[in-house]
Amino acid sequence: MILEIRQKKTFNLQPIHQRVSVSFNYEIYFTNNLFELKNPTLAQVITADGEQKPKKVLAVVDAGLLTFYPDLLKQLAVYSKFYAEVLTLAVEPMIVPAGEAAKNDPNLLEQIHQQIEAAGLCRHSYILAIGGGAVLDLVGYAAATAHRGVRLIRIPTTVLAQNDSGVGVKNGINAFGKKNFLGTFAPPYAVINDSAFLTTLSDRDWRSGIAEALKVALIKDASFFDFIHSHSTALVRRDMDVMQQVIYRCAQLHLEHIANSGDAFEMGSSRPLDFGHWAAHKLEHLTNYSLRHGEAVAIGIALDSTYSYLLGLLDGSEWQQILHTLTVLGFMLYLPELEDSYSLFQGLSEFREHLGGELTLTLLEGVGKGVEVHEVDLSLYKEAILLLCKG
Repeated sequence: MILEIRQKKTFNLQPIHQRVSVSFNYEIYFTNNLFELKNPTLAQVITADGEQKPKKVLAVVDAGLLTFYPDLLKQLAVYSKFYAEVLTLAVEPMIVPAGEAAKNDPNLLEQIHQQIEAAGLCRHSYILAIGGGAVLDLVGYAAATAHRGVRLIRIPTTVLAQNDSGVGVKNGINAFGKKNFLGTFAPPYAVINDSAFLTTLSDRDWRSGIAEALKVALIKDASFFDFIHSHSTALVRRDMDVMQQVIYRCAQLHLEHIANSGDAFEMGSSRPLDFGHWAAHKLEHLTNYSLRHGEAVAIGIALDSTYSYLLGLLDGSEWQQILHTLTVLGFMLYLPELEDSYSLFQGLSEFREHLGGELTLTLLEGVGKGVEVHEVDLSLYKEAILLLCKG
C-alpha cells in the first residue's frame, strides 16, 4: 500500500493594512464659583454639543470637599433645577473617599458603574468628576469603561489636578501595589477649573501642585522656572494671582506636549512628563500614601536633579538653584524611605514595566532642557541620596 501525501494548497494572502486617525478636541475653562446660578459655564459646556434635549448627569464628589463646602450637594441640586432645560441629575450625587484611598479600593469602581447603569446613562450623558486628582483618575476610568465611554467633565479642585492630572488624557487606579496599574487613555469632554476651590486647600495641598509645575518647567521652559523661582515667596503666601499664572502655564505646557509630542497615548517607551516620577511613585507606596503625590514628586525631582549633576549633565549652580527653590516652597527633599535602596530601586523596574520596552528616564542637561537616558548607575543614585540626606 502506497501512502500518498498530498500537500494542501495554500493561499498567499497579503496582510490588510488599516490606519485609523482620530481627533480629540476638548476645552479647558477657567472660572470662579462654578455652581452659582449666575455662572452659566457648566450649562454652556453641556449645550455646546448642539443637542437640544436635557442631558442626564451623574455627579461623583470628593468627600474631602464637603468639609469645606457642606452645601455643595444642595448647590448641585439647585443648579440642575435652574438649568433644567439643559441638564438633570439622574441620581443623587455619589460621594467617594478623598485622596489615594479613592484609587486603592476596587469596589468604588464597581459602585460607580452600578450608579451609571441604575441611572440609565448613555454615551451622550455626562459624568461630573468633582475633586482632587485621585478622584478624577478613578471617575475617569469608570467613565471610560462604561459603555466604552461616557462623556466626562472634570472639575478639578486642587492645584495639582488643575495644572496637571485634570487636564490630560490619562485615567487609572492602583492595583497589585503599583501606581496606576489599571487605566485608560481617554480624553475628557471638557475640564472646568474653578479657582474658588483652591481657597480652602491646606498649605500641603496648595504647595503639592506646584511640584508638577516645577517638573514641566525644568524639562521644557527655563523662563517658566525662573518665574516660579522669583515668585516662590508669593506662592508660599498663597498669592492667588500668581498661582493662577502658574496653573495656566503648567496646564498649557502639558497640553502642548500631549498634542505635539507625537506619542499622546504613550505607545513608545518615553514619558518625559514623568520627570522625577519613578522615585515618586515608589515613595508614595513605601509611605503607604501618607505622602502627597506632589510632595513625592518634589523629592523625585530633587533626586533626579542631583543624579543629573553627579553625571555631569547639569551645572552645579543650576542644581543648587533647583534645590533652593524646592526648599523655599516648603518641600522636604529627603525621607528615610530613600535609604531603603532595594525597595526604592524596584521603582525603576516598575517604571520600565509600566512603559514597556526599554527603561527610559528623563534627566536634566540644563534648566528647561530634558534629556532621555536608558540606563542608570545605581551607585551614583546612592550618592545622590546621601547628598540629599546631608542637605
